[in-house]
Amino acid sequence: MIKGARLPLAATRGLNTVEVNELIEGVLERRPRAVARAISHVETRGAGRRQLIGKLYPRTGRARIVGVTGPPGAGKSTLTDRLARLLRGAGETVGILAVDPTSPFTGGAILGDRIRMQTLYTDPGVFIRSMATRGAMGGLAPATHDAIDILDAAGFDWILLETVGVGQDEVDVVRSVPTVVLVTLPGLGDDIQAIKAGIMEIADVFVVNKADRDGVERAQLDLEMMVALADDPPWRPKVLKTVAIRGEGVEELLGEIETHQKWLEESGEIGNRRRRQLRLRVENVLKEKILERADATVGLDKEIDRAVQNGTDPYSVADGLYEGVIGAEREG
Repeated sequence: MIKGARLPLAATRGLNTVEVNELIEGVLERRPRAVARAISHVETRGAGRRQLIGKLYPRTGRARIVGVTGPPGAGKSTLTDRLARLLRGAGETVGILAVDPTSPFTGGAILGDRIRMQTLYTDPGVFIRSMATRGAMGGLAPATHDAIDILDAAGFDWILLETVGVGQDEVDVVRSVPTVVLVTLPGLGDDIQAIKAGIMEIADVFVVNKADRDGVERAQLDLEMMVALADDPPWRPKVLKTVAIRGEGVEELLGEIETHQKWLEESGEIGNRRRRQLRLRVENVLKEKILERADATVGLDKEIDRAVQNGTDPYSVADGLYEGVIGAEREG
């Protein structure tokens, strides 16, 4: 089986306690099939996933995690591939999560085969997994945080998270990883200004990829001017140039990533980021539990149908559902 490949739906059914423990054992031993099955299980929201993550979470916190984001066509996959090769050359193990657009027909990742990274699939020190956004905003699959935990607990030295490149909404990535690399390319011109209020402001390192094209100096200057306008930030991002397809500038990029992660530790900022990330996850889990409870006790679709018929505003519908959940809890 290709490493990281999605398992059949039968493999992602609900797990009992014994099966969860066996899966955890396989993840901790970094068995590829167990890691793939664990990610499939959290991605399909299978029963037992909370027990799975609950037992793996204490084993996390060791991996160095990097997000690679930016507009479509900037060369994120190629750059991620080159970073992974460089890390493997240094003897480091690498887990790669590539969040792809969701197929409207199958619900799976459209670019699931990740053909641009196919040379890494035979490397036993690399695990590659494509995940579908499943309609989630921010370029991140709903189970991405859980998948990061699984790879971290499996003992990978580095985890590279490549996001789908949906644009300004991709700011969610900065709340999920300690270091964010934003990849852009020459020729965007005014588009840089158009998106700077979104993903341009989340980067810890800027990369102008495809730097062998015309306009690279202008692109670099635009980014440097934008960085200079920031009012005394605690960390001032550098703007680097790469030609990822030839591996040019990738070593310098990795060095800057390591410099940023060292700064996070020494400044104490890593603690602030972890707190923000944990809050985001708790909020998402809480929302999920409330929605599940509302559907079970009141009937979400039934209330929506009634609201459509009566022309009820969404705030009133939500208030009614909330009161229904609270009332059920009190009676229980």
